[in-house]
Order: sequence, then structure tokens, then C-alpha cells
Amino acid sequence: MTAAASDNWSPVQQRRLDEFQTARTVDIHCHCLPGLDDGPATLDDALQLCEALVADGITTVIATPHQLGRYDLLNSAAEIFATLLELSHELEARHIPLEIMPGGDVRVDERLPKLLDAGQIAPVADAGLHLLLELPHDLFVDPVPTIDLLAKRNLQVIMTHPERHPYLSRRFDWAEAWLSRGACLQITAGSLLGDFGGRAYEVAWHLVENGFATLIASDAHDAHRRPPRMSQAIQVLTERVGPHITRKLAIDNPLRVLSGEIIPSS
Repeated sequence: MTAAASDNWSPVQQRRLDEFQTARTVDIHCHCLPGLDDGPATLDDALQLCEALVADGITTVIATPHQLGRYDLLNSAAEIFATLLELSHELEARHIPLEIMPGGDVRVDERLPKLLDAGQIAPVADAGLHLLLELPHDLFVDPVPTIDLLAKRNLQVIMTHPERHPYLSRRFDWAEAWLSRGACLQITAGSLLGDFGGRAYEVAWHLVENGFATLIASDAHDAHRRPPRMSQAIQVLTERVGPHITRKLAIDNPLRVLSGEIIPSS
């Protein structure tokens, strides 16, 4: 992990820190490690994405390669950490002011408790009290049993990009059920800007405006096709729902994940 000194932040990062009077601006979901999944293929691609994160005002990113699903038993926690260290060393050598922490974007799977015990699955950040949980895109799999199992292990589940699943647009009661079990909902910044189509845009704003959304994150995969869009999302959130909700979704709750604090339900 890099440890960028506070006096080395870029002007854009420092403006974000000053705007929100915070010590860090955190992106909890980003595919920034090279050669592991559908994120950057090469080290150079990864560095370009990291520079884009800096330009987007992010000081601290949690690297979350896909785990399970079509990456079944690939991208172990050990491999993620080793790749993260290599990227961190390059960031330091190139004076790119970005902290990077380990994590994973984990497909829902009945083997999760066993894989966690074996150390193959990566909870989010060093605190390790949260886990990003991803559902299949087109086929609904009820995550409630997994949410309950992980809660017994003191892991708070963060459901990733629910607005992009077509089946959720018809069943908001499912999202309510996840929240009632202590899970969180993470909205992709680009969904709030229309990057994933009209349906995802409408569902994302429904979740935000009805108090279901817990956090926003970039879910960036590269610097060009799927870049970080946190700055634009923060702007439109502020305009549409006000600074208090924006701060909670974009600043405070991501910081809670980084520091290992359970995010309250309200």
C-alpha cells in the first residue's frame, strides 16, 4: 500500500479534501490492478487509471478485482495483495499521490464461508469488516442467506451496483430486504450520469432519493472506456439531493469502510 503524505496531494485532491473538511476521499470499488480481471490489462494501463483517480479527486482507492463467478478460484487474496504491492511501488516511484488498499468484488457463492476461512476471499481494506458482494447480471440469486452468514462473521455486506441489474427495477422490496439484514447498497457513480443506460439511471436515482443507497463508488475499469466519474456524480448529487446526503454517500460512508466502522442503517 502506498502511504502518500498529506502535503503531496494534487491540487484536485486537496480541493476535495478542503471542500468536505476530510482527511481522505475514498473510492471503495475500483478495478485498478493490472492483469487480473476485466480491468487494466497492463501496468501502464493501471497507472493511467490511477492518474485518472487522482484527477478525479480520490486520495485512497480500494482495489477490488472480481472474485468467483467467471473468475472462479482465480485472483486469490494473496495474488491480489502481491499485485497491489507491485502497483504501489510503481505509484511511489512515479510520485503518483494515491493510496491503494486491497479488496475484492466477490460474486455471491455458497462456498463463501469456506473460502473466507481458507483466506482466498478478500474483504475490503485492511480493517476487513466489509465485503463487496456482486450478483449475476441477468439471473437473480437471493443474497439474503449469504448476507446472514457473513453477518455472523461480523462482515457487513456491500451489494455492488444493484441499479444495473434489470430484475431490481421491478422489485425494490428485495433491496429493502437486504438493507433490513444490515447490508449496504453501493451505487456506481456513472449510473447517476446515465453511463449505463436509462433503466440504470432511473433505478439509481430511485434508490438515492428514497434513502436506499448507502455509498457511491467509481467501479472504474480503465482511464477511457470505464473511467472514474466521482467528481461529476458528486456535483449532480449535490444539485439534486443536497450536500448532506452527498457527503454521506460519497465521503462519510466510504471513510467508514476504510476505517472498519459498521455503516448504520439510517
